[in-house]
Amino acid sequence: MTDNRNEMPPSLWAATAPAPPETAALAGGASADICVIGAGYTGLSAALTAAEAGAKVVVIEAAAIGWGASGRNNGQVIPTLSRMDPDEIAASGGAKGEEFVGLIRDSASLVFDLIRKHDMDAEAVQNGWIQPAHRESRMAVAAKRVEAWGKRGAPVSLLDRAAMARLTGTDHWHGGWTNRSGGRINPLGYARGLARAAISAGATIFTHTPAEAIARDGAKWVVTTPNGRVVADRVIIATNAYSTDLWPGFREEVIPVRSYQMATAPLTDNVRKSVLPEGHALSDTRGDLYFFRFDANGRLITGGALALGFDWENRIRERIGRRVAAVYPQVGVPKFDYVWWGYIGATADKAPHVHELAPGVTGWNGCNGRGVALATAIGRELGRQATGTPWSDIPLPLSPVRPIPAYGFAKRIAPAAILDRRWRDGRD
Repeated sequence: MTDNRNEMPPSLWAATAPAPPETAALAGGASADICVIGAGYTGLSAALTAAEAGAKVVVIEAAAIGWGASGRNNGQVIPTLSRMDPDEIAASGGAKGEEFVGLIRDSASLVFDLIRKHDMDAEAVQNGWIQPAHRESRMAVAAKRVEAWGKRGAPVSLLDRAAMARLTGTDHWHGGWTNRSGGRINPLGYARGLARAAISAGATIFTHTPAEAIARDGAKWVVTTPNGRVVADRVIIATNAYSTDLWPGFREEVIPVRSYQMATAPLTDNVRKSVLPEGHALSDTRGDLYFFRFDANGRLITGGALALGFDWENRIRERIGRRVAAVYPQVGVPKFDYVWWGYIGATADKAPHVHELAPGVTGWNGCNGRGVALATAIGRELGRQATGTPWSDIPLPLSPVRPIPAYGFAKRIAPAAILDRRWRDGRD
């Protein structure tokens, strides 16, 4: 048995999240009703749902619980998609479109309800997410989003410039909108809390157990690992941006894009009270996103993107330091105590893709920067489907796997897309 605390890459979350439950690597054979591959939000949400329904669940994870995007993201809980608005989501989802919109609408509340139900130590603050408009022309976008989400029952409001300045502590933005069901968490604390809840419900989690192959054997699926195998009736592949070649074409459907995160030293009380004074999570309308939030100890957590990865730490410190000072002059150029990165899973159309890969095998790709709430919600639905709920009652539109053409080349040039987004950010 092992304590995985020091197995995560260095980050604020690795330093502050509560210790994970004890786990071990799989050695030998295991059998299950459901084998879940990946111990991030999707896999752990699916495992918890299925275990609570009475299924025998085995989760295998190549590294540690929450080792991928689930333990390295900014921790904003946002009940939207990043590039698609409700009408577009509904239209693209066919017969399941509006149901999927409803799932997304309620996804942040699902996260916070799980945290409260299982008493997770995850620094959870559900007092809203705000999206400021970085140009006056983007206020039309904000108004459209408030109208579209509002008519579907989301707790949203349009904010004028004065209201936005009051909530953010700066006059940098032109107004925007808010969704009161959103908020912020310690993302690694949440992943570990989900794992603990799944184990309490009866699931078994094996860490340091990568899936090397998956094959049909009669009526069963066999997932092979370095030192054993899991025989199961059903399999859920929950790897997203950290996928391998386990299933043909699955990895090539999503581009892993680096997202850099950073945390300042704790701000003084006076400065702290003048920045995001009500504790909201914030990410604006830029393509080269500006995003800010606090942790429980008064550290301002932000980050950004780079087109090239060389000398990344010095360059991101300098770039985002100047950004913080421009948006929040009262903070100035901050000292960053922590700088880290993880992958976002980006699909070509910026939409999530949910798959029945074969009878008894499911998976999905494409968090596109909205993974905390979205992955939790999709994981729950995959767990329900694996325990007998028919697809007709699952609010997920299914699609075939669509590998990105010239995947190797697309993967190499993907970071440079930030240059185009920056160019577009300066135009109406």
